[in-house]
Amino acid sequence: MKQFDPEAAVAAATDLFWRQGYGATTPADLVGALGIGKGSLYNTFDNKRALFGEALRHYGEARVAALVAVLNRPGPARARLQAALERLAAPETAHLRRRGCMGVNTVAELGGRDEAATAIVHSIFERMERALQAAIEEGQRNGELDAGRDARELASLLMTTILGMTVIAKMSDRTEQLHRVVHAVMSLI
Repeated sequence: MKQFDPEAAVAAATDLFWRQGYGATTPADLVGALGIGKGSLYNTFDNKRALFGEALRHYGEARVAALVAVLNRPGPARARLQAALERLAAPETAHLRRRGCMGVNTVAELGGRDEAATAIVHSIFERMERALQAAIEEGQRNGELDAGRDARELASLLMTTILGMTVIAKMSDRTEQLHRVVHAVMSLI
């Protein structure tokens, strides 16, 4: 019987990997952050890499769920799409924005060298883009958005914008710049 909650351990590991990255996070850091013994860590997760994969999936589930929650709110599709972008510029998320996107950070650190991590991030981004596309298609069906535009292309544009905004936000407080980006991209759809 495990003497700790593996889900809580994954959540704590996610926070640590998101703050420090994969390479800078040592097994000792993990043991300290998770509050478990090294034996429990390795008996449950096998190794640092396996725990990182779980943490990355955990991050992705939360990120996709948050986007879908915004996109599924009641109201016009255009307003929901704008809200999905604006949440990246919200003052209350400034402390998280400075960390960047764990997916983008992972690709920057491990892309091309870690196929498994890259595949997890790819899956996260694909699911986010599909959610954006569904909202765009809804807006096209109800006449809010131009039905002659390719919804998949627009979703790719929005997804690329979201990822770019996470990089810009990581530099420092760029709230005004992020709001300009939101305004500009919304004028294109």
